[in-house]
Amino acid sequence: MLEVLTGSGLAASAGLNAYIPLLLMGLLARYTDLVDLPSGWQWLGNGWVILILAVLLAVEVVADKVPVVDHVNDVVQTVVRPTAGGLAFGAGSTSETVTVSDPDTFFSTHQWVPVVTGVLIALGVHLLKSAARPVINATTAGFGAPVASTAEDATSAVMSVVAILLPVLVLVFLLGLVAFLFWFLRRRKDRRRERAAARAAGFRV
Repeated sequence: MLEVLTGSGLAASAGLNAYIPLLLMGLLARYTDLVDLPSGWQWLGNGWVILILAVLLAVEVVADKVPVVDHVNDVVQTVVRPTAGGLAFGAGSTSETVTVSDPDTFFSTHQWVPVVTGVLIALGVHLLKSAARPVINATTAGFGAPVASTAEDATSAVMSVVAILLPVLVLVFLLGLVAFLFWFLRRRKDRRRERAAARAAGFRV
């Protein structure tokens, strides 16, 4: 199960920021012994791939902190983040790490399963992030965008590290995301009810 937790944590991280988990895995595989990528994922540790991911991350970090631009970026990332989540889950769940020493036994027959699972997890997190950002921008006149983006980047980075070093703690992050989803949906429903009541009161006046 540690393979699943590692992959899930990396995929969820990609849903917040597509490049952080991939860049982290590439760096750790290239410069440390903490991650040993399987043969099919060795390209993540390539110097050029790491450089490209670093550049893309820099662009993402800036674009995601500017109101309106962040919305356009989220539209573009609807394809990128799930794809990165599939790659992150696939690479992470089949790699040898400090906590997973025999990953091949879990996904020995259906190699496509971790990739598809990662795509779905990252897509879910991405859709939640994309739905929450306009609300944050509207309620804070755009000032909340850089704060929310910074918090998302930090969460993505921490979750990626935890997924590799302490995958059991990924459960805490995933439960937190589920709790936030319920709170967000409930809050959205309440705001719609309040707007409907305000419109009804205006018509009566």
